[in-house]
Amino acid sequence: MSKEKLTDKELNALVSLLDDTDQEVKNHVWEKLTSFGHEVIPFLEKKWEESFNPDIQKEIEELVHNLQFSQLKERLKEWKKSEDQDLLSGLWILNTYQYPDLDFEKLSADMHQIYFDVWTAFKNDLMPYEQVRIINSVLFNQLRFSANTKNFHSPANSMLSSVLETKKGNPISLCSIYLLVAQKLGLPIYGVNLPNLFVLTYKSKDASFYINAFNKGLIFSKQDINNYLEHLKIESRETFFQPCTHKDILIRSMRNLIVAFEKLGELQKVDEIHQLLDILESD
Repeated sequence: MSKEKLTDKELNALVSLLDDTDQEVKNHVWEKLTSFGHEVIPFLEKKWEESFNPDIQKEIEELVHNLQFSQLKERLKEWKKSEDQDLLSGLWILNTYQYPDLDFEKLSADMHQIYFDVWTAFKNDLMPYEQVRIINSVLFNQLRFSANTKNFHSPANSMLSSVLETKKGNPISLCSIYLLVAQKLGLPIYGVNLPNLFVLTYKSKDASFYINAFNKGLIFSKQDINNYLEHLKIESRETFFQPCTHKDILIRSMRNLIVAFEKLGELQKVDEIHQLLDILESD
């Protein structure tokens, strides 16, 4: 739908009709305001602040959410089409579901500070195990990132900005922070999709082992994964040992969010995250 320009007077007139008792009128107003896209959001937010009518405020809230969600879906489609599917960009897009005003540059700067803290303690000529121990020391001892076992299913665990703020996360968000730092250091570290757990692998021609960021960067072997799968009575598959893609990481994060919102009984959010999942999983 082509976007048209309206004066503030015309926009004000439309907003004043949001609580109209005639559903047909209200539908027309929604359609008209939605046609302007996310550019109309600042105007709507201003009208929400100025309004003393709770019905109009509620309509504006829903309208703004729909516009923001539509923008998120467009960003996600663009991310999916991008060549490198940058992990930080993908996590930021998902983050804007809960925090639509989150600035990518702010998130990037926060991650760069963590990278800088690791880099200052890092030495490239160390053996792989030693390199990982330095990352572990900075992330889990110095910066005090840890597993959020108390509120494991909280949606905040899947929001990178919240994890950076509270220093607590779930397996995939802690692994994502670890992975973003490791990639910037040029290390061959990748995500690995295990049943009920997300881990990392250090995979080069000289070394191959696994890292559990949910357990302070514990280093373990392929045999440990076999033992884990046997304990769960799950048949071993090659994908349980191999690096996964950034898209896989985003899909896993979305699945965690679906479980989180299901447990909270927030069914509209469950439906919306399913819509995001469909974008990534569709051919």
